[in-house]
Amino acid sequence: MSLFEVSDRSQQLQADLLDFMDTHVYPAEAVYEEQMRASGDPHFQPPIIDELKVEARSRGLWNLFHPHPEWGPGLTNLEYAPLAEIMGRSHIASEACNCSAPDTGNMEVFTLFGTEEHKEKWLKPLLDGTIRSAFAMTEPAVASSDAANIQMRMERHGEEYVLNGRKWFASNALHQNCKVMIVMGKTDPEAAAHQQQSMMVVPMDTPGVTVMRGLPVFGYQDREGHAEIDFKDVRVPVTALLAGEGEGFAISQARLGPGRIHHCMRAIGMAERALELMCRRAQSRVTFGQPLSERANIQDWIAEARIEIEMVRLLTLKAAYLMDTVGNKEARTEIAAIKVAAPEMALKIIDRAIQVHGGAGVTDDFPLAMAYAHIRTLRLADGPDEVHKRAIARQELRKYRGQAAAR
Repeated sequence: MSLFEVSDRSQQLQADLLDFMDTHVYPAEAVYEEQMRASGDPHFQPPIIDELKVEARSRGLWNLFHPHPEWGPGLTNLEYAPLAEIMGRSHIASEACNCSAPDTGNMEVFTLFGTEEHKEKWLKPLLDGTIRSAFAMTEPAVASSDAANIQMRMERHGEEYVLNGRKWFASNALHQNCKVMIVMGKTDPEAAAHQQQSMMVVPMDTPGVTVMRGLPVFGYQDREGHAEIDFKDVRVPVTALLAGEGEGFAISQARLGPGRIHHCMRAIGMAERALELMCRRAQSRVTFGQPLSERANIQDWIAEARIEIEMVRLLTLKAAYLMDTVGNKEARTEIAAIKVAAPEMALKIIDRAIQVHGGAGVTDDFPLAMAYAHIRTLRLADGPDEVHKRAIARQELRKYRGQAAAR
């Protein structure tokens, strides 16, 4: 048995999911675009999404990400990896299966750190897909890749906390069904660097919460939105606190490990679709008397794409395997490595697919331009490449600490 051979149930779910993609998701993409255009609202909830959700749920393709059998199939990271990759081939598939960020991470946070009240009021509706959620950590005034820089204040006044500050790139906050945020801020600026932060549950309609704008990314306004949000004397009960004061950084690490690997799995799926589109286009277009597919440089691109996808997939599966067997902390180097490698690989393949498509590649007639914009942001989301490379380098250097210099 291969080290990374997945279980029978994962293989069956893969077959079911591939059929769902072919029969429902891919045909729905054009309907989705048409419904979005007709609405005139960049944050409209197209009816086709809700139709896909009903179909996915009826097929048992629901909450596939969730590791707890009470809420989903209870798959391991290794079992879920190929499913996330398949969903990553379309920008609407993850939401259709209730497996989209940041809800997946938020649901795990509520599962691990939420009170019974949090689970009843927020986790259950999220698991049912009747609401959406946002995650607010990044701030416009500081380099938020260093969590110690975060400035939002969370001050206790009796039985309430008062929040003041500004967040941006709060993903999903503009989704029509977004009802709640998990927000990170400082409860004790004098504590040790990684014990200053806390996380709290803040309903979107709390007085003092103002969504300022949706931030465009390469000119695209995501339907879910990347919101800039102002918090002005926002009052939440002490029961809004997750885990405890000073636990925000620990929660973020528990949340971001699985989140990062999910992003990488989806990036591999998008790279696979870009390669498929590149091959189809190269076969169908003729220049100077020959199909593009006969050109040596195009063949090199196709071959390199296959090699690079397989290498990153294997590294991602290794990370998933280690997360399952020795835990996220022990897998931190592999998680950091794939977070750098997967977006870089996908961007390279998407860029070449765009080139093979010519002018059509930069239009919205194909999913490549939007995919490029989305994957490029992934080199910043959940920590920029440089932070992950720094972590990897420090792990490597730690092996040689105290040793004499090589002669």
